[in-house]
Amino acid sequence: MPTLSREQPEPPHVAMHQARRMAESFGADAQGYDRARPGYPDALVTRIAAGIPGTPGSDVHDVLDVGCGTGIAARQFQAAGCEVLGVEPDARMAEFARARGLRVEVATFEEWQPGGRTFDAVVAAQSWHWVDPVAGAVKAARVLRPGGRLAIFGHVYEPPAEVAEPLAEALRRAAPDSPFGGRPARRPLGHYQAAYAKLADTIRETGEFEDAEQWRFDWERSYTREQWLDLLPTTGGLTRLAPDQLAEVLEAVGSAIDSLGGRFTMEYTTLAATAVRAAAS
Repeated sequence: MPTLSREQPEPPHVAMHQARRMAESFGADAQGYDRARPGYPDALVTRIAAGIPGTPGSDVHDVLDVGCGTGIAARQFQAAGCEVLGVEPDARMAEFARARGLRVEVATFEEWQPGGRTFDAVVAAQSWHWVDPVAGAVKAARVLRPGGRLAIFGHVYEPPAEVAEPLAEALRRAAPDSPFGGRPARRPLGHYQAAYAKLADTIRETGEFEDAEQWRFDWERSYTREQWLDLLPTTGGLTRLAPDQLAEVLEAVGSAIDSLGGRFTMEYTTLAATAVRAAAS
């Protein structure tokens, strides 16, 4: 979705990992975030979990979840039989995740101290654009066991034009100074595929991984007016709006959904950039 920064990596010229106030704004409503945000395709989680080596002497996979948020992806990996440690810079999100059974350490990934620990997989679900891409890839290699997998993934979703255009117009009107207000209502999938190709290049350039791959999973989900308006305030384009600005945006989007009969179908594409840690030479 073009105006939602946490969902997709931004073009390489935008240093999103330096925008810490926005990166750590999602915890203002951790419960709402966890309730509204969609999970990830089971096929993606299964493919990652099945393609990594087990912990020596055990059948359990150790997974490090970078920017774990409230633990949406982490809980899916736990359900797939993995042992998961989350790293999350927002203490409010970390507290929510811990309350639901996830081990979480509060830090940015760049500053996090592994203390000699290594993992079978390092994953980042819609969070890697808050990490310095070069330093992050190098650190991921350092904490991965040989044969372990780095998997960076996130959703691309563009609502129908009948919903996206009123959202973009309302943002321009209610928050003219917002960095999201000047963007087009919808952007092509190729825009996001190019961003993931750039991620794959960055991983490859470390020299620590086997050739990086890109994966794609297509799916869809139906949203009612209430469900979509529940999700919108948890997104990067809206988390820092004043209450009156947010109300104006939600009113415009709600009216647009009403005109579609009170619901619409969202076509999702979940993209991943992934690579396996090379064996030690």
